[in-house]
Amino acid sequence: MLPDAETTPPPVPPGALLLELVPVPVTDLDRSKAFYVDRLGFVEDVDVRPADGVRIVQLTPPGSACSITLTEGLSALDMPPGTLRGLHLVVSDIEAARAALIERGTEVGPVQDMGGVYYAYFADPDGNTWTLQHMPWRP
Repeated sequence: MLPDAETTPPPVPPGALLLELVPVPVTDLDRSKAFYVDRLGFVEDVDVRPADGVRIVQLTPPGSACSITLTEGLSALDMPPGTLRGLHLVVSDIEAARAALIERGTEVGPVQDMGGVYYAYFADPDGNTWTLQHMPWRP
């Protein structure tokens, strides 16, 4: 399917290296998809089965230009589930973001001040770890 005017991404500037998709290794795509959509509020972009035994789910955090993908049947993306560490979700208000995730059923650790940068940690059902990060000086 070709993109239309509303879904066409911006052009890639010469010399740019855009990070747009990060594979997240999981054991159960449906469980993980539900976690990311229902508990974290990620948007479902794609959920397709392009071939027998292959499934690709692409999800995007609200406001992000980078998405994650959950897959099965693609040996090029095979990684042990739960081995991804420290993906950062940058937020404008870490207390509000943390409270919203907790309200949606996500276990999030306390906010920690690391020298003026604030962090709160959580994990997906497989143990892949995520970090909320707030830099007060960043608009």
